[in-house]
Amino acid sequence: MKNIFLFGECMIELMTASNDATSNMLKQSFAGDVFNTAVYLKRTFPHVKVRLVTAVGKDNFSLDMIKYFESENIDTDLVFQSESKIPGLYSIQLDDQGERSFTYWRENSAARTVMDFIDESATDILTSGDMFFFSGISLAVIQPEARASFWQKLVQLKTAGVKIVFDPNYRARMWKDKEETIQAYEQAFKLADIALPGVEDFDSLYGINSVEGVIDFCQSYGISELVVKNGPASVITILDGEKELHQVTPVKTVVDTTSAGDSFNGVYLGARLADASIAESVDKASKAAGFVIQHKGAIAPKALFNDFVQQL
Repeated sequence: MKNIFLFGECMIELMTASNDATSNMLKQSFAGDVFNTAVYLKRTFPHVKVRLVTAVGKDNFSLDMIKYFESENIDTDLVFQSESKIPGLYSIQLDDQGERSFTYWRENSAARTVMDFIDESATDILTSGDMFFFSGISLAVIQPEARASFWQKLVQLKTAGVKIVFDPNYRARMWKDKEETIQAYEQAFKLADIALPGVEDFDSLYGINSVEGVIDFCQSYGISELVVKNGPASVITILDGEKELHQVTPVKTVVDTTSAGDSFNGVYLGARLADASIAESVDKASKAAGFVIQHKGAIAPKALFNDFVQQL
């Protein structure tokens, strides 16, 4: 059985359920970019062992969160529990085109302290994986003083033969400034075997607004498998120097784009762990993302998504 670890944060999600002149009802659930990726990977490829690496608290929200992980068949042996911290929280507002804006409360979230729990015993477990996935949000969440330890752990994993997977997923508000982000991302790109960048993120961070520019940047780090997400229209991949263009059929009705990239990542990585070709992996991932953005919230209804998977 293939084995992937996903390192990041799960948060309490609040989304408007109804909004009129007399009431504003909110629906509560759980989400976060790396957790979303884990859910869609496991739902689509149940034979892959999916293990979340994060920290939560011991409050009722945290206990419910762990139960939710388990209900999605995600392993929780590396979900640590802080004595004093609780999960972060965010709310989503959607516009008429399904584009979202967020408000966050995460400064004191337990996930920021996750590196305090990654001792040698946990590292030994991590070295048993086939892949280790993290994102730019994962890096931004952990305490800055813990990043040096994080890089040391990644070197250990890479030396042990674990494939390191990085999605830049840049969120400017989470970083002190661009210089801090660029320094962290340089380390991530140096260690990555697989990178999943989007042109939009590169434009915001580096001023690189073309696919070719992103490819040139990433290839300078010797990344062996590169998947460039060029908005809703296409995906460009490079595997060991061989470049492919994959056309994507845009979805006509977009309800909520919250988890488009996360669902793509999860299904793509699951397909690759299942030994699917690059073209097949992109096709499945693009279709999954197209399905997800037709539903509200980061996590599409389980029964509906499972029915969709049967058609992939």
